[in-house]
Amino acid sequence: MDGLADPETIRARAREIRQRIEAAGDRPGRVTLIAVTKAFPVELVLRALAAGLVDLGENYAQELAAKADHLKGQAGAQLAVEGGPRWHFIGGLQSNKVKLLAGVVHLWQTVDRESLVDAIARRSPGARVLIQVNTTSEAQKSGCQPIQTLALVDYARVQGLEVRGLMTIGPTSPSVDPRPAFAQLRGLAHRCEVEELSMGMSADYELAVSEGSTMVRIGSALFGSRPPADG
Repeated sequence: MDGLADPETIRARAREIRQRIEAAGDRPGRVTLIAVTKAFPVELVLRALAAGLVDLGENYAQELAAKADHLKGQAGAQLAVEGGPRWHFIGGLQSNKVKLLAGVVHLWQTVDRESLVDAIARRSPGARVLIQVNTTSEAQKSGCQPIQTLALVDYARVQGLEVRGLMTIGPTSPSVDPRPAFAQLRGLAHRCEVEELSMGMSADYELAVSEGSTMVRIGSALFGSRPPADG
């Protein structure tokens, strides 16, 4: 046994998560489940695809590029998923790493500054993006400030990018209610006239959906604990 969840287990967990999403929100079928495969081996990615999970999230440019390259050589039932995989980049991104992912990423979820907009527009013209906003005021987190959001959305549009929506990460401390941060993002999305709201992870996705999330980023609730880092 390799310790990784098998496709049937992943499928059952995904079914339960979707049921919880339906119970938490008022727009059945509107929420996209993004399976976060960061730090897991490519075999887990294959099992996620076999379980019918099409949207996959990665945090690191080199890891995503390597996995995508490996999958190019795969065939058969495991990859016979309509439209998949669709890679979502959900981690902090240096502008000089954009070239690794151009043509691979389906949705860039963590665009938080003009220099990154410029790099994506140059390497991947017309790309779909989300603007990441720091709605918790935590200094260690990426994301533009809420007051900067509309200007950055406008800048990205002028550069030819397709701004689909906004993204945020809830409070780090589990003792802090995440709903105000999620509600703030919903209000910003309304002012920016965008539809997609990527907010909510394994610990808080139900609250995020109740506040209007249209994308949840789920890792451990689908796949269990991540393997320890080498060394």
